[in-house]
Amino acid sequence: MRGLIGKKIGMTRVFDDKGHMVPVTVVQAGPCTVVQVKTQNIDGYDAVQVGFGERKSKHTTQPLGGHFKSNGVGPKKKLYEFDVVPGFEYKSGQTFHVGLFQVGEFVRATGTSKGKGFTGVIKRHNFRRQRKTHGNGHTERAPGSIGQASDPSRVFPGMRMAGHHGNSRVTVENLEVVKIDVENNHLLLKGAVPGSRNGTVIISK
Repeated sequence: MRGLIGKKIGMTRVFDDKGHMVPVTVVQAGPCTVVQVKTQNIDGYDAVQVGFGERKSKHTTQPLGGHFKSNGVGPKKKLYEFDVVPGFEYKSGQTFHVGLFQVGEFVRATGTSKGKGFTGVIKRHNFRRQRKTHGNGHTERAPGSIGQASDPSRVFPGMRMAGHHGNSRVTVENLEVVKIDVENNHLLLKGAVPGSRNGTVIISK
């Protein structure tokens, strides 16, 4: 398996052999169940679809309920597809947990970042403030010029301005696996993982 679906629990710290403090993010990675094995002949590509988290049947739509039933697994909260490992035979109902990873391994974490709402250019694009004196009005946090006047008489696309900030898909690479708790399916990753507590995180190799 190339990775697992997990849930971000929060951040804490651990100490290494030399007594140095290491900030870590605790992620509940798995257990993940194989729901469907997609093949080139039937689906047009090779992939393995896995599910994470249990869901009640009454909270599952009929199309998804039929999908789970036809593959012989119970309803799942989250679904995600990973690339297949060549030579490994996947079957519906197989379960994978954090034993998939090793201490010292570097992984990739993908999640939805925290939403900041409508923010200005200083917070959104790291602009600096304008000066407060020498004739400047109350525009210390204003963006400044956004283009020319008569030519080209428009604002170019992609101009950095105030707007919606956060709540986007973010991937952080090269996160070191510091510790693995197989009993609780907890994965301790060095550094920060995108998203808020209880947010869905995709951990991949």
